Amino acid sequence: MTLAADRVSRTAGGHLLLDGVTLVCAPGSTTGLLGPNGAGKSTLLRVLAGILPASSGVVTLDGAPVADVPRREVARRVAVVEQHADTQVDLSVLDVVRLGRIPHRRAWAAPTADDEAAVRSAVEATGLADRVHQSWHTLSGGERQRVQLARALAQRPRELLLDEPTNHLDIAHQLDLLALVAALPLTAVLALHDLNLAAVFCDHLVVLRGGAVVAAGPPPEVLTEELIADVYGVRAVVAAVDGHPHVRFLPPA
Repeated sequence: MTLAADRVSRTAGGHLLLDGVTLVCAPGSTTGLLGPNGAGKSTLLRVLAGILPASSGVVTLDGAPVADVPRREVARRVAVVEQHADTQVDLSVLDVVRLGRIPHRRAWAAPTADDEAAVRSAVEATGLADRVHQSWHTLSGGERQRVQLARALAQRPRELLLDEPTNHLDIAHQLDLLALVAALPLTAVLALHDLNLAAVFCDHLVVLRGGAVVAAGPPPEVLTEELIADVYGVRAVVAAVDGHPHVRFLPPA
């Protein structure tokens, strides 16, 4: 067990955003968070990262409450890729990726050879080697998403949290990105909307509705026609393809 949530709730502005969520991430596993818009996926990721505090319950890192772990250690271990990232500063792709090394460096210290090696590895892994000198402001949404993943990988985290990482990506880049994440030797938690991508690339699925967990387990156990109808309100046929559940949505009756 690396990252876990035990009966975590989060209330903000009088609204219950998370309702007693329990989540256990096995080391090296890829966990997919599913659910309709407003289900609490993004909030849960931010609570897991320690960005937002839980109103009740506890998030732990290697068994220790995240709130008790020094912030610098959390910043070194846990990398977060959020849905939207922007800056008014004119940064190059290389500048953005190098931001991932900040938790590992002393203030005002020059980058080390290890820093540069981590950045180079992250850039190559995400297919951005030919874009390192390009301005952030000239990138498409999909390219920015890949740069943010490279920044997170440059951090060399043990836990990686991603909020809709396939947004703005074409099909080929969606598959490449998720295959890369699933193959990394770290614990990953991803909020996803595409059920078929989740079925192929995730070891474990957690389905949220109204901030509460309504199903959790391996993809074949979770992705059923009954659950899809109940949680998403749509009809679907689920069949096994290459050992993974495949969802085919049906038009309204």
